Amino acid sequence: MKIFQEEVLQQFNHFYKELDDLYHEISTATGLSDSAFDVMYVVATLGDGCLQRDICREAFVSKQTVNSSVRNLEKKGFLLLEQHGRDKQIYLTDQGKEFSEQKIRPVIQMENKIFMDLEPEERKEFVRLFRKYVDIFERHEKILLEDLK
Repeated sequence: MKIFQEEVLQQFNHFYKELDDLYHEISTATGLSDSAFDVMYVVATLGDGCLQRDICREAFVSKQTVNSSVRNLEKKGFLLLEQHGRDKQIYLTDQGKEFSEQKIRPVIQMENKIFMDLEPEERKEFVRLFRKYVDIFERHEKILLEDLK
């Protein structure tokens, strides 16, 4: 039974890494690094005026990585940062909007189509099980991190 469980987990991990690799191929095809793609994706979904912390939270990318990617995208002319109090809000430039429409929106549309290709009950079950897996993983990860100290 344990061997079967390990095989199933290996299969799950393989699928997870395969999906990650597919996203890497997409970001490469857009001409962006994975983290720059993540930034553009989040700005496209959240809209103009989002903050770097919003991107960190949505993309699960470190503040340093997001900051570096935002700076690079600003140099490329895709993003504009505006100071509003203590926060710098992020906006797409005209060039960034065009890039987003040509390269980022099609990915979002593809994801939506794929998700809608699942039956309604499959979508609910997929999200429910994946959320459950992540929640349990997080609990065990905290214990493991304490043990590793």
